[in-house]
Amino acid sequence: MTQAGPPGLRVRRLLARAALGWELLWPGAWPVLAVLGVFLLLALLGLPAFLPPWLHSLGLLAFAASLALVLRRAWQGWRIPDAQAAERRLERASGLSHRPLSVMADRPAGNDPLAMAIWQAHQARMAARIRQLRVDLPRPGLAARDKRALRAGMAVALIAAFGIAGDAAPERLRRAILPGFAKPEPAAAQRIEAWVTPPAYTGAPPIFLSASGGQATVPAGSRMKLTLSGRPGTAPELTGPAGTITLQGLDASSFAGELPLTAPARLTLRRDGAVLAEWNLALQADAPPLASFPEPPARAQRGLTLRIPWRAEDDWGVHSLRFELRLSARPEAPPLTQDIPLPPGTPRQARGIASPDLSAHPWAGLPVRLSLTAQDGVGQVGASEPVEITLPERSFTHPVARALVAIRRDLSLAPEARDTARRALEQLATAPDAFENDTTTALGLRVARNRLLQRRAGAVEEAQELLWDMALALEEGREGRTARALAQARQALREALQNAERQNQERANNDPARQQAERRIQDLREAIRRHLEAMAERLQRENAESLSELPQNRADQREINRRTERLREANRENRIPDAERELAELEEMLRNLEEGRQARGEDPERQQQRQRGQQQMGVVQDMLRRQGEMLDHGQRRIEAEEARRNQLRRSQGAQNPPPATQAVPQTADARRQRALRRALGELMQQYGDLTGEVPQALGRADQAMREAQAALSEGGDARDPQSRAMRHLQEGGRQMAQQIQRQFGQQPGQGEGEGEPGDADLAGNTEEGAEGEGEGSEMGEGRDPLGRRARDVSGNADQGSDTRLPEEAEQMRSRRILDELRRRGAERERAVEELDYIERLLRRF
Repeated sequence: MTQAGPPGLRVRRLLARAALGWELLWPGAWPVLAVLGVFLLLALLGLPAFLPPWLHSLGLLAFAASLALVLRRAWQGWRIPDAQAAERRLERASGLSHRPLSVMADRPAGNDPLAMAIWQAHQARMAARIRQLRVDLPRPGLAARDKRALRAGMAVALIAAFGIAGDAAPERLRRAILPGFAKPEPAAAQRIEAWVTPPAYTGAPPIFLSASGGQATVPAGSRMKLTLSGRPGTAPELTGPAGTITLQGLDASSFAGELPLTAPARLTLRRDGAVLAEWNLALQADAPPLASFPEPPARAQRGLTLRIPWRAEDDWGVHSLRFELRLSARPEAPPLTQDIPLPPGTPRQARGIASPDLSAHPWAGLPVRLSLTAQDGVGQVGASEPVEITLPERSFTHPVARALVAIRRDLSLAPEARDTARRALEQLATAPDAFENDTTTALGLRVARNRLLQRRAGAVEEAQELLWDMALALEEGREGRTARALAQARQALREALQNAERQNQERANNDPARQQAERRIQDLREAIRRHLEAMAERLQRENAESLSELPQNRADQREINRRTERLREANRENRIPDAERELAELEEMLRNLEEGRQARGEDPERQQQRQRGQQQMGVVQDMLRRQGEMLDHGQRRIEAEEARRNQLRRSQGAQNPPPATQAVPQTADARRQRALRRALGELMQQYGDLTGEVPQALGRADQAMREAQAALSEGGDARDPQSRAMRHLQEGGRQMAQQIQRQFGQQPGQGEGEGEPGDADLAGNTEEGAEGEGEGSEMGEGRDPLGRRARDVSGNADQGSDTRLPEEAEQMRSRRILDELRRRGAERERAVEELDYIERLLRRF
């Protein structure tokens, strides 16, 4: 009886036969793989391509013979393992002796019961031994044959060869197998680069063309640039409508050329008769600019300026804009033109309002035809439709001044009527009582009459200018003329200093600009001298006292001379910012002198301290206004939120009330509140340095602002701390005014309520206001309970009387910062993030 084997014995036998087959196959297959690996290595490195075709063929035959030889040896040494060999491998791998698997299949020769019993016991013992049969991994024994591990080196070499070949691996294998079709490495490819550079005035980037040719639309006036490199040879040629040009050689294998594009062109690049590329370029014509009036021009509601709304646009940007006036009664007369400032850069679309003052022009009061003229970068001009309008004119009350202006206007309408104008001047001269027997006016009338007698060109214009000066002198007096001349001299000097500063920033030679500023400084000194003399004449007429006899005026004159000398030294030493600062201080001094704010006999240092205190009170008033604006903004925001919630509640119904919204931080309002609090801190420090004591109310205002800032940061309601901040600011302003009056005194001649404009608002002159927080009288007349100025005071609309205008020095500093931003924004090589930040700043300010 045969004992059955353990379960899975059939599977183990198959795995053992497979392992035996691999152990027999791999030692014979390794030489085959080695021959194939050497061939692949040589093919991937491209070595067969360097061999002559006959040697390449012999090499292929040698590889084929070697491959056949090793294949034959591998086939001869390999056979299919039988079952017995598989059993022997299982027994060896499991450590079994005496062939237990054969015992399971054998049986005794006789039928002796004792022998059968012994055999069955033997089979049972062998069956117990073969229950743990193991197949074990194949062991081909290749390491014993390849003791130097050349197989690993072959694998690394093949991986490196594949990396070297890259995408060219299939082509290299093909050329290694087929020597008859193998070709040498191609020559270096030609590289064509073509682009079109638009005209500089367009500001457009270069347009790159395809190297293989194609179509493109480019701006008119562009230039095409072309380079060809990579292969030496004859110079290529570019053919177009204007003829053929030969590209210039940069070196043996590089060529470049340039061609202006004045018309649509079909350009062909040829070399040695072969066409390399062809482009069809269409030109985009530069359209002329457009200028128009979005609204009808009219006289400004206030003043004598002319309100001219304008709009200009161009496809590549408007470079200049001006308005032109032609006299309706004399269209043939030379027109009056004036430039209109445009936004920085060359805007493609721009609009604005020009407000020129033409009341001093001889055409004032006459109908004219107004038109706009825009010009682009190429010089094309676009004009608007003309509009009929009457120029504003100044009204005169003096009868002789009115007569002179009428004569001047008649000369504008009819320049040939000189005799009529001359007789009218002679008639005015016969009645000197009409102009108070003024010698200057009498001489002016005679000079104007003599000018009209002359027949040379420009005589009428000179007479008209003289008539205007006499009319202003009669209407305003000498002080008005000198004040206007002083303002013009200050403006001219400011522009000259700005020009010198701009030359410094551009690192150009600014000697002419500084010389021009030197002349403007001298003109300013002369204008100041004349204006002071005119003021002395007025005071002498009114008070029978000469201004030059006042000690205060002599001190002012010395201070003015000292400041103008420092201004001149700063200009000579090329310290333009210092010169601008000196000019601003000089203008402030002149303004104080003209407004009569200088006190006679008062110590200059004490007076300066008092003025600083008054300025600081004005700053408190400005803070009060800004805090009120923030309170109004918060009130509107909360009302809008309540309205939104009510609308949402009505839409959803009472059964499904809307959920409570999460508080949203008011970041912008919190930043404004923080900035206002910082300004208050700086003010408290400056006021403490001035007086040695800071009002406690300002400290309480600072605490209230801190609470308002925290509430805004958390998205809460900041109205209560903002209201408290306003009350404390109001009380602090009153304390500052009282302290300044106690410490520095009041100006002589001033009584209650006659101080600076900010004093009455902050100090409070009533008893109720001195008691602290009381009724409406605490805030002063014309203010609401929060300290803000009412919108209607005594029937008159508030015109911003509590608004503090920036000083001239602050305006100049802001102007310099804006110019610096524009200069940096024009440097396109800066980082993109920096240019975006500068552009956002320019859009905001």
